[in-house]
Amino acid sequence: MSDKPRVGIFLSFSGQGGVERMIANLATGILALGHPVDIVAARTQGAHVEALPAGARLIRLAARHSTTALPALVRYLRNEPPSVLLAAKERAIRTAVLAKRLSGSQVPLYGRMGTTLSAALEGGNPLSRSIRYALLRNAYRRLDGLIAVSGGVADDVEKIAGMERTRIHVIRNPVIGPWLAKAAEADPQHPWFGDGGDPIVLGAGRLTRQKDFPTLLRAFALANRHRGCRLIILGEGRDRQALLDLANELGVADRVDLPGFRANPHALMARADVFVLSSLWEGSPNVLTEAMALGAPVVSTDCPSGPREVLDGGRLAPLVPMSDPDALAKAIVHSLEQPPQRAMLQEAVRDYHMDVAARHYLTVMGLAPTEAE
Repeated sequence: MSDKPRVGIFLSFSGQGGVERMIANLATGILALGHPVDIVAARTQGAHVEALPAGARLIRLAARHSTTALPALVRYLRNEPPSVLLAAKERAIRTAVLAKRLSGSQVPLYGRMGTTLSAALEGGNPLSRSIRYALLRNAYRRLDGLIAVSGGVADDVEKIAGMERTRIHVIRNPVIGPWLAKAAEADPQHPWFGDGGDPIVLGAGRLTRQKDFPTLLRAFALANRHRGCRLIILGEGRDRQALLDLANELGVADRVDLPGFRANPHALMARADVFVLSSLWEGSPNVLTEAMALGAPVVSTDCPSGPREVLDGGRLAPLVPMSDPDALAKAIVHSLEQPPQRAMLQEAVRDYHMDVAARHYLTVMGLAPTEAE
């Protein structure tokens, strides 16, 4: 057993979200640097539980969500405290702050923020938003530090939580690892790839308002008039039928496919003629980063936050206004006709490699790896 400091990571595995996948990747990277890892999970549902590295110790708190995991987390901190605890997701952070206080533990506590919360809550109930911000401010000031996945998220946290910027650290998501290239080599298992037909435009994400796939559909319909192409959108969600109806309304249903969630979207990403992120908000868009790592031409909305950073303000690939089908259509056609250099895209996402991110996390949390590692 390693004598290096043990890292505890508290979160709830509740589905197929990007946070769960990033934590699995982060745990893999930290273990590779020789540090034991406890995955302290409020819930253990979803495909990403299976992706946790074999060397990590999974502690199941058997709770319905992060908040009801409080008593079990208090016991964990009292009986077997790690050297440092990282809480992922907003509710997990609030629960961890309270658990630390109730347990009397002196364990350093860090939070991870993966979304631009003000954008996510925009347009919602003002009172609910104010209450949530107040809870956030109360919890975050008790952290030893907060890790934001992009500069935009860091700016957002500083503004709504009132945290000193010196306690907010930007670390890129551990998106890229050895598994990515291997997954990309697999059969895409879709009849359009390899059939010699029109180019393929790819989108991926939950079929919800955040991803704004209606704008992508409208942009695709416009692009298809100028440059025959086909559209695949990977993912599931409550907006599925509305998207199918819109494809029919736009007259492109025969050129659009929604095959559902794919455990391995990378086989399709690596072969897509252009990957499009049409989101209204993000924290750090993992699918955009993955597509670039695989050398796929990309187009993105300039949503808060992340795309502007990873695309260097639009220098590397088109960056267009949100909810603008005309601009998005022009960018898609441009990328189909003048794709960027593959190597340039891959070099731009080097900080998103698992080993780089894991080292940065350890350094911020006071467990800096040695040069020999």
